[in-house]
Amino acid sequence: MRTGLEKTGVLMAALILVSTFALPFIVVKPNRILQGQGRSLIEALPSGSGMALTAAFIIAALCLVVRLPSPARLAITIAALLAAVLALGGAAHAGLPPGNAYARVSPGSGFWLLLFSLSLAAVDVIAKLRLAPASRLLLLAIASAAIGGIFASGILSDISVMKEYANRADAFWAEMSRHAMLALGSMLVAFCIGLPLGVVCHRISLLRAAALNTLNILQTIPSIALFGLLILPLGWVAANVPGASAIGISGIGTAPAFVALVLYSLLPVVANTVAGLENVPREANDAARGAGMTDLQRLVSIEFPLTFPSLLAAIRIVLIQNIGMATIAALIGGGGMGVFVFQGLGQSAMDLVLLGALPTVAMSFVAAIVLDALVDFSTTPGTEARSA
Repeated sequence: MRTGLEKTGVLMAALILVSTFALPFIVVKPNRILQGQGRSLIEALPSGSGMALTAAFIIAALCLVVRLPSPARLAITIAALLAAVLALGGAAHAGLPPGNAYARVSPGSGFWLLLFSLSLAAVDVIAKLRLAPASRLLLLAIASAAIGGIFASGILSDISVMKEYANRADAFWAEMSRHAMLALGSMLVAFCIGLPLGVVCHRISLLRAAALNTLNILQTIPSIALFGLLILPLGWVAANVPGASAIGISGIGTAPAFVALVLYSLLPVVANTVAGLENVPREANDAARGAGMTDLQRLVSIEFPLTFPSLLAAIRIVLIQNIGMATIAALIGGGGMGVFVFQGLGQSAMDLVLLGALPTVAMSFVAAIVLDALVDFSTTPGTEARSA
C-alpha cells in the first residue's frame, strides 16, 4: 500500500473542518419565514454528543487525508454521512422550544457543506473503485433503501423541510407525479419523433444539415421564453380546434410545458441517432445486403442494435435535462416540483424551496446513475456510445 497524502482528500478534509468549526450546523428560527440564529455542531447537540461527534468528524477528515485502501475510505465516508444526518435529526429535536408550534429548525450552511464534502469524498472513492455497472446499481439500491429507512423512521421529522412536507404531503406526491409525467412523457414523444427523423437525416445529408441547424437554434431559446412563445399558438388551437380543449390543450398549463420539453429533447435524440448510425461498421451492412436483407430489415436487425448504446446516451441526456427543466413549468401553470420552489420564493420560505428542489436533484442523480450503468451494460468491448 502506498503511503503519503491523498491530494483530493486534503481539500475534502479542509471542507469538513470548516463546516464543523466555522459554520452553523443548524439555524433555529421563530417561524418558517423569519431569519434565525445559527448554532455550531457543539452547541446544537445536548451534553457531550456535540463534542463526541466533532471528534468523530476530525478523525474522518484525517482518514481522508492519508492513503487508505479504497473500501476503508468508503466505509469511513458512509459512516460520517450517516452520522451527519442523524446528528441533524437530533439537533432539530433538541433545538425546538417546548410547546412552540411555530418555531423551525433548518439545516445550516455547516451541515450542507459537510454533506457536500462527504458526498464528494464518497463519489471520488467509488470512481477509483471502478465498480461494474451491476455493483453501481446495487450500491444505489442500498443507499436508496437506507435513505428511505431514515425518512420512514421519523428521525428527521423535526427539521423544517419535513414539517413543510407534512403540511403538503398530498400535494407533494401529486406534483411529483406530474413532474415525472412531464419529464418521461416528453422524452417518449421526442423519441417517437426524433428517431425516425434521425434515420432520415442519416440517409439524406442535405436534410441532416437543415434539421440539426434548426434544432440547434431551438436549443438556444431560453426555456421560459419558449414557454411564452407557445402560449399564443396553443391558445388558438384550444379555441378553434374542436376537442382540443377537452384533451388538455390550452395556452397555459401542462400543454405548452410539454411541447417545449419535446422540442428541447429533439436535438440530442436526432444527433445521437445520426451519430450512432454513422458508427455502424460498413462490413455489417455489406454482409446484411449480401444475405438479401431489405433496407428496413437492415435498419431493424443490424443498425438499431448497434446504435443502441448511442440511443441510451441520448435517453440519459434528455431525461436529466427534462427533469431539471420541468421545474420551470410551474411558472405557466404546468405543475411539477417547481410549484413548491416558486411558492417558497414568493413567500421567502427557503424550506419550501428545498421541498421542491431536493427531490428534483435526487431524481436527476438517480437517473444519471441508472442510465450510466445501462449504457455500460449495452456497450460491447471496443464500441463507444457516442453522444452529440
